[in-house]
Amino acid sequence: MATPLAGDGVLALIPQEPMSSIDPANPSSSSSSSATSTSASSCMNSAEKSPIFIFLFFQKAIRSELERLHRVAIAFATDGVGDLRWLSERCRFLFDIYKHHCNAEDAVIFPALDIRVKNVARTYSLEHERENDLFGQLFDLLSSNMHSDDRFLRELASRTGAIKTSLNQHMSKEEQQVFPLIIEKFSFEEQADLVWQFLCSIPVNMMAEFLPWLSSCISPNEHQDMLKCLCKIIPGQKLLQEVVFTWMEGKCMKEKNQAQLSSDDSYVEKYLDAEPCKVLDQADKVFFSWEHSRTGKRKHAEPDYSSTGFLGSQPINEILLWHNAIKHELNDIAEEARKIQLSSGFHDLSKFGERLQFIADVCIFHSIAEDQVIFPAVDGEVSFIQEHAEEESQFNKIRLLIEKIKSAGTNSSTADFYLKLCSYADQMMEAIQKHFVNEEVEVLPLARMHFSPDKQRELLYKSLCVMPLRLLERALPWLVSMLTHEQAKSFLHNIHLAAPPSDAALVTLFSGWACKGRARDISSPGKFICLSSEATGCYLSEGKDIESDFSLGSCKCACSHGNQLLSHSQHEQMASQRSPLKRRDASRSSPNSSDSYHTCKMEANDLCSTTCCVPGLGVDGSNLRLSSLATGKSLRSMSYNSTVPSLNSSLFLWETDTLSSNMDCSVRPIDNIFKFHKAIQKDLEYLDVESGKIIDCDEPFLRQFSGRFRLLWGLYRAHSNAEDDIVFPALESRETLHNVSHSYTLDHKQEEKLFKDISEILSELSELHDSVIRTDAIPEEGIVCNSSCHETSWKRKHNELATKLQGMCKSIRVTLDQHVFMEELELWPLFDKHFSVEEQDKIVGRIIGTTGAEVLQSMLPWVTSALTQEEQNMMMDTWRKATKNTMFNEWLNEWWNVAPNCVQASVEYGTVYHESLDKSDHMFKPGWKDIFRMNQNELEAEVRKVSRDPTLDPRRKAYLIQNLMTSRWIAAQQKLTQTKTEDIDGKDIRGCSPSFRDPEKLIYGCEHYKRNCKLLSACCGKLFTCRFCHDKVSDHSIDRKATTEMMCMRCLIVQPIGPTCKTPSCSGFSMAKYYCNICKFFDDERTVYHCPFCNLCRVGKGLGVDFFHCMTCNCCLGMKLVEHKCREKGLETNCPICCDFLFTSSAAVRALPCGHFMHSACFQAYTCSHYTCPVCSKSLGDMAVYFGMLDALLATEELPEEYRDKSQDILCNDCDRKGTSSFHWLYHKCGFCGSYNTRVIKTEAHCSTSNN
Repeated sequence: MATPLAGDGVLALIPQEPMSSIDPANPSSSSSSSATSTSASSCMNSAEKSPIFIFLFFQKAIRSELERLHRVAIAFATDGVGDLRWLSERCRFLFDIYKHHCNAEDAVIFPALDIRVKNVARTYSLEHERENDLFGQLFDLLSSNMHSDDRFLRELASRTGAIKTSLNQHMSKEEQQVFPLIIEKFSFEEQADLVWQFLCSIPVNMMAEFLPWLSSCISPNEHQDMLKCLCKIIPGQKLLQEVVFTWMEGKCMKEKNQAQLSSDDSYVEKYLDAEPCKVLDQADKVFFSWEHSRTGKRKHAEPDYSSTGFLGSQPINEILLWHNAIKHELNDIAEEARKIQLSSGFHDLSKFGERLQFIADVCIFHSIAEDQVIFPAVDGEVSFIQEHAEEESQFNKIRLLIEKIKSAGTNSSTADFYLKLCSYADQMMEAIQKHFVNEEVEVLPLARMHFSPDKQRELLYKSLCVMPLRLLERALPWLVSMLTHEQAKSFLHNIHLAAPPSDAALVTLFSGWACKGRARDISSPGKFICLSSEATGCYLSEGKDIESDFSLGSCKCACSHGNQLLSHSQHEQMASQRSPLKRRDASRSSPNSSDSYHTCKMEANDLCSTTCCVPGLGVDGSNLRLSSLATGKSLRSMSYNSTVPSLNSSLFLWETDTLSSNMDCSVRPIDNIFKFHKAIQKDLEYLDVESGKIIDCDEPFLRQFSGRFRLLWGLYRAHSNAEDDIVFPALESRETLHNVSHSYTLDHKQEEKLFKDISEILSELSELHDSVIRTDAIPEEGIVCNSSCHETSWKRKHNELATKLQGMCKSIRVTLDQHVFMEELELWPLFDKHFSVEEQDKIVGRIIGTTGAEVLQSMLPWVTSALTQEEQNMMMDTWRKATKNTMFNEWLNEWWNVAPNCVQASVEYGTVYHESLDKSDHMFKPGWKDIFRMNQNELEAEVRKVSRDPTLDPRRKAYLIQNLMTSRWIAAQQKLTQTKTEDIDGKDIRGCSPSFRDPEKLIYGCEHYKRNCKLLSACCGKLFTCRFCHDKVSDHSIDRKATTEMMCMRCLIVQPIGPTCKTPSCSGFSMAKYYCNICKFFDDERTVYHCPFCNLCRVGKGLGVDFFHCMTCNCCLGMKLVEHKCREKGLETNCPICCDFLFTSSAAVRALPCGHFMHSACFQAYTCSHYTCPVCSKSLGDMAVYFGMLDALLATEELPEEYRDKSQDILCNDCDRKGTSSFHWLYHKCGFCGSYNTRVIKTEAHCSTSNN
């Protein structure tokens, strides 16, 4: 914890510099576009070795866009210049890009990382969810009707700034934690595969926008380096590379293709030779043919597709194909659920789960395509968002039920689970069928009526491109496997007609994948058979390479008209009799490596006369199930419809034990740490709201705002330091919780930077106000100043700073709210699961023990003002329990009674909870008059009554008994003091003269302390420089806490005690550098702090700096002694050497390894001749060297013959174990720990010994 400083009447703590990034991307300077450019460029050499560093380019582009949008919003707010429509469009574009970036991370990167490094990925996925909410709030603001209001412009700038800060911090943390872990845990090939899966998980339409935008945000050199890196990431097939690189070129590629389409009318057709596949009857042979273009232009040389099939002249009817295929699959799933119920087989259940996940993916992305493409084009008022979200919820319910069935295993009855499974499947089928009927009745007729066939094809193609490549590779064959021959031809024909020329390679890919479905259903990942009958099989052609000049091809499939496809169930039955296909292992060693393609052959009756060679993506489709529902939920949020129900699932769907299950209403000690969050959020709301008034504020309001901010800053730093130093290490000490807190530690460093930036802006505003005051007070002489220009310049500067401040306050609120929310969601339940109540008490005690009195004096009113009365009582009960061995209750009562005004000043904005901590007992407390009236027997009876009271703390009981036994003497002294003080006049006070610590230099003080005042003792009414001076010449001890007056040694005026002299002649003369209003202690030389748990002033920088208070030992110990042996109230005893009371001793005290204490000076003298503790006899340090010397000494000694075989039983003082040792008159070595710190407890009786 940093040293607290006083400022603006509230607590302030010195900011610390943020930790520099461990990643070459240097996220600490991420807000600067030049810095990000340098960082990305410097990492390209690393990207060639570590493909994961390609994400630095993505993040550089996002940072650049964020900086640009925020800069435009700031200019809009300060100067009123800007295009709001352009800003809104760019914000939506950035949101689309970033959300798909996050969804792909959640689908690929984080699940892979979580397998090898636990407790890291979930935190970042949770942050993605919160960032989505920030964009939603921004778009709500843009959709409002406040555009003409100045407050709207400032709020717009604030929210863009908050998004910029939140995203920058998230990406910076990824660079510092996630990327290094991936580099450490994954090989080059694995990293390349992850990046490729990442790209294949982004929807096709977003890839077509994302990659060109990315290319425009990096330099030409970086663009070339990125292309080289992509060549190593993308599998070696030229068609896949052509698809990605076409996206990279963007608009330039489209313009090039258009020019080539008009100029090049002839091209060379070349074919790739492929061995024919032999069918079972060895009858016909089918060959593979491709059409290639040197210019990259696709020739539509399709067969004679009929336009009068099932689709008729309305291509929009293709939606019915999807509906029918989905319903067919769901019917099979419902039937399969009933079979599983009868068999209760877990093996079948696993396959059922994979099949359900695939159809869930298809349904979710199909519904997203309808919501984003079809319905808005047909009728903006038509919406099935509610139905789509309910369907997602139904899928999720079945998924969670399957996980429960698997976790239940064979040890418990699963009959109810299987019954629910069938019920859920039937409900889902019924809901989707009803939904499809409504769509077909309400939407399709409008589309047929208002759109031409070309427009319908365009909408269908855009809908298809909403899916990512990895899902399309499975969904297209699955769909085609459900279609008739004519439907399949028409489906491919419409794709070819709708796609732009620049998508030639992409359409070739789609066509090839679709043709694979002409053989069988492939809902299982990685099991594709291209254009072959089930009996024929498929093989991977070897030695075939597509030359770079002919990288594009057209897939043709002219199938015979009379034959139908095998049914889905037939395909599945036939597939079960075959061994699964081996997934292609994509070569990544070189871009020129040979290409492997799926090469298949078809039966002559069923299939086309040509064959196609189309590469697979080479990604493991099984990973898709990890995130499809979560991805659908995120994509659904683009609609910003608050009525959409959210999926009731974790962000990582492979986790079945959600954290919410750990949350309960039981009270735990650790809850008090999180109660600080409530106070933090209250002050954050104040800063956010009140910062909007800074633009029209005056000097007092700015000063008040600054003080409130600095109070929050100081207390939040104390809170975050306690988490970093105590709470998080406690979590990390559990083996299963490693890495769980690293992200939050990085948050604290970034939040400290935010606080520092706000402080700088407030300082600039204060200086700006001060300059106006100085200008008005002292007009310039001899200079003709244009006051209006000066006022305009000042106002513009003030508005600019006020707008920045409002944005920063919004950013800090958003950041801390997110941080607090995630701590409570992710970390809070872990304490209940992994820590007992006693362990939590110990953690709370350590936190409190590192919190100084000054911090507590600000913190307690601040926290309690945000809590209800019940929460206050619960918190104080926990604090009482944690500090039961200390003087905390006494300090709290004294602080409250001494300085209520200070407390009230620090909590003007809230009520303060306080109650007397030791007034609950109703035992008799006799006063002085009662003492004099009591005889000796009555007094002894009261002593016995106190002794038998079980409700009293032993410490309190001893105090009362001692005071009762000495009560007559104390009462007599008190009466004598009162009599003397009644006749005392200020002039007659003894000692009313200055005393000097150094008479030659005229330095005030005494031999004990340097100070500029004397204390007026309440007991005898005399002036003494310090308590030691009083006790030296008096027959009683001074009660320094009862002192209320002092005498300034400069003016010799007796006055109320305080840190400065209040007489006008002294002009606020300081009595000492340090003053404690509880101990009435002054010190002008040393660094001193008041410990609220010892309730004494001690030498040191403070709790949490160089000392901490151990709640068990009830003493302040150095930070190096965090791990020590605790003894309850160990310091509340006399020194074993000099017998002085250690707890209140002013001399330095030393803690011994055994847990006992003695004065440091006594220790030095004692250890000159002893090495064991005088209390418990344990060694006072590492005696290995000394014991080694004894070993050498005994090795040279030779005992008399009659003693050589004799042994003695010993007890080791160090390890407390009994053993035997060879006979010796002085030294006996422990056989367990090797210590000579032993004692003899028995000598062998059977051995002959001489008479002693």
